[in-house]
Amino acid sequence: MKKTIINIDGEICVGCGACVSRCAQDALRMVDGRAVLVNDNYCDGLGNCIGECPVGAITLTEREVGSRVGVGLSLEGVSGLGGSGLGGSGSSGSGVSACPSLSCSSLVMGSGFSSGSGSSELRQFPVQLGLVTPRPELFGGAELLLAADCVAYACGDFHSRWLRGRKLAIACPKLDANVQSYVEKLTRMIDEAGIASLTVVVMEVPCCGGLVRIARMARERAVKSVPMRVVTVSVEGKEISVEES
Repeated sequence: MKKTIINIDGEICVGCGACVSRCAQDALRMVDGRAVLVNDNYCDGLGNCIGECPVGAITLTEREVGSRVGVGLSLEGVSGLGGSGLGGSGSSGSGVSACPSLSCSSLVMGSGFSSGSGSSELRQFPVQLGLVTPRPELFGGAELLLAADCVAYACGDFHSRWLRGRKLAIACPKLDANVQSYVEKLTRMIDEAGIASLTVVVMEVPCCGGLVRIARMARERAVKSVPMRVVTVSVEGKEISVEES
């Protein structure tokens, strides 16, 4: 999978370390007196470190990198995975159904699995941002919740507290390899799908800041304007801060 990441020219780098301290994704290290990108997947491709380099040794480049498991896999030639929708005509006579993630579909409210803590508030599937289809019939007028992958595990009341009444997209800027496409996808969610608002919920850890930057970049690029709220929660699931714009 191609990904936009930084490139450090070792011949120009003077080893000041400014970029290393600036990198919120922990993707840079000092090795033998020079800054080095130690993990392609950790780099979010947003280039915050570029402005910190006093000699211009850092640039952005696009190259093939290892992708997160399950992201960007080719489904061509795989039996039973033709592009049917959720519960659609992709079922074969052998009982093998097409993967529901191949087509974004709405879910009927109230049909979620019910346990002692209540029922699921999920209103559409899939939820991974790379798989979500920005269509107005699915997201038109909807309040979109963009959550970092870990939030739902830190917040035991995630469904009742954050997801109720909203459509969902999840992503991780540190592990996912398609950050730039996320900016484009969110821009389309605003302009083409016509979402009414965007709520971003992230963890207090530095890498989650990348998801906030992605959302802000998308809103800046979009023609339409939507209100955005950024909520930061602790690893214990407690709300730390709320920023509205």
